[in-house]
Amino acid sequence: MTADDLATLTGRPSNEVAPWLGPIEAAMTEFQINTPAREAAFLAQTVHESDGLRAVAENLSYSAGRLPVVWPRHFYLAPDEPDGRLDASLFEHHPEALANVVYANRMGNGPESSGDGWRYRGRGLIQLTGRTLYTEAGAALQLDLVNDPDALLQPVAAARVAGWYWQRVNGNALADPATAQSFEQLTVAINGAVLGQAHREQLWKQAQTLLSAEA
Repeated sequence: MTADDLATLTGRPSNEVAPWLGPIEAAMTEFQINTPAREAAFLAQTVHESDGLRAVAENLSYSAGRLPVVWPRHFYLAPDEPDGRLDASLFEHHPEALANVVYANRMGNGPESSGDGWRYRGRGLIQLTGRTLYTEAGAALQLDLVNDPDALLQPVAAARVAGWYWQRVNGNALADPATAQSFEQLTVAINGAVLGQAHREQLWKQAQTLLSAEA
């Protein structure tokens, strides 16, 4: 794989994505992502999840109208009835307050007042989220992600944690068949649902072509 390959997959200039090349290759080696089928699937999923290696921190700046769509159990927008939900207009483009509400008391996070929702929001190439996963990944990789979650904004840690999470969800086993069905199962394992599948599959096919050309 070359910086030009990453540029093709991300749609960005090669000099912008070049800093990611070494860390991604090292992570693939560390976690036995070592066949064309595994490499293509890993690249497709991580490039999609990170918006072309651009977004290594979760974007939680939402409009009021979008909040009830994304988190219908948490927010309402007038003239709807509250039904125990919160007024979406109060959280419009307030990412820290939003994260502390929607991620409170789940994924190992404390209550809203703890600030864990914001502290352990999605970061890295596969958007690691929640205190539990930060703790597990940090322990496995000997990184203090609990006290330094922003370490995941840097290419080396972001790529290694992506590799660790890939291993955690049995990514290699799901990637090996290289079928549309297994790739969809991989998406669910990583994301929790089949979201953005058309784009993931487009990237997957691009990566397969690039890697086969180098073989």
